[in-house]
Amino acid sequence: MNPTFFLYARPSFISGVARLLDFGGTLNVYNTTSGPEYMPDLRAFQQDWKAIAEDARVALALYKAEHCIE
Repeated sequence: MNPTFFLYARPSFISGVARLLDFGGTLNVYNTTSGPEYMPDLRAFQQDWKAIAEDARVALALYKAEHCIE
């Protein structure tokens, strides 16, 4: 599972089809975490920065490869 989406439930195909007719939004279910209320936000914030760092690493590696920089 992608670490960025840890709070979102992954619905089945049938559940996805049912959401087409769920005009009231009653089928929206989110995963919960135990512990302090701020922990999901903190974890999401950390995962966002990890993704940014990985994107920066890839961009730097591509730049180095294109410009022959050691």
